[in-house]
Amino acid sequence: MNSFKEGWYSELSEVICPGQCFSLEVDEIIYEGKSQFQEILMLKSKTYGKCLVLDGMMQYTERDECSYQEMMAFMPLNSHPNPESVLIIGGGDCGVLREVLKHPKVKTAELCEIDQKVVDICRQHFPHVDQVLSNPKAKLRIEDGFKLLQNSPQQYDVIITDSSDPVGPAESLFTSDFYRLLKSALKPNGIVCSQGECFWLSLDLLKKMRKFTRQLFPSVGYAWTSMPTYPSGQIGLLLCSLNPATDFANPVTTFTDDDVAEMSLQYYNADVHRAACVLPSFVRRAFLEIDNEK
Repeated sequence: MNSFKEGWYSELSEVICPGQCFSLEVDEIIYEGKSQFQEILMLKSKTYGKCLVLDGMMQYTERDECSYQEMMAFMPLNSHPNPESVLIIGGGDCGVLREVLKHPKVKTAELCEIDQKVVDICRQHFPHVDQVLSNPKAKLRIEDGFKLLQNSPQQYDVIITDSSDPVGPAESLFTSDFYRLLKSALKPNGIVCSQGECFWLSLDLLKKMRKFTRQLFPSVGYAWTSMPTYPSGQIGLLLCSLNPATDFANPVTTFTDDDVAEMSLQYYNADVHRAACVLPSFVRRAFLEIDNEK
């Protein structure tokens, strides 16, 4: 559900962020329509540039997208010693794919997006989409991520789940069945990174996910990043590795300042990587409670 009033767009959801909303002043409604899977809205805001909204929830803005895209890409990639083959599930705006392709060790990057219309709309309004999809290392697959994983045993070094919130077409991406499929599609010592919701709003869901991921993977971590246009201004990253020695707080690949500049990174660096794994006390306690369950 969303609302337009006197030139402002307000994000209203009693499911995702009950009792609160985020608003942006809007210059123009660029596109409003519906695909087979979801409602799609493209706005031109006064302060955040063009904005992609799916089912009433902000997914991408030109001003702050760098935080989410860079962290979703480089937290897992720099925690793996040799991330040659990468799968991204979701992320039809191609922002995570753009960042993954910057990594010097990546040889192939597949993007599996269920909704062709999201890709088409983003291709029209975000210049990077055509650029990254024309990269010879990139492959776009329009299909259900569940079905792709069922036919991809031990194929990927890193899988990134760039999903929207756990309602509608993305709901199944937050279940233990889905994580079993992710695990089966990883090569030995492979890593999964998933959109990890907001600990201010979804701590019970995160506790549930931590419990079942720790039953599936020998190393599980949680990191977070600042994201002004996401609910409560924070979004998490759920990180899982088949290598018990993986320490997500200490990257095995460290970008130098020159690397950061050459890649035109706006948010991610090695210090931010390490700091992202430092959690508030209430989140630590909640996770420790799960970890100590027998």
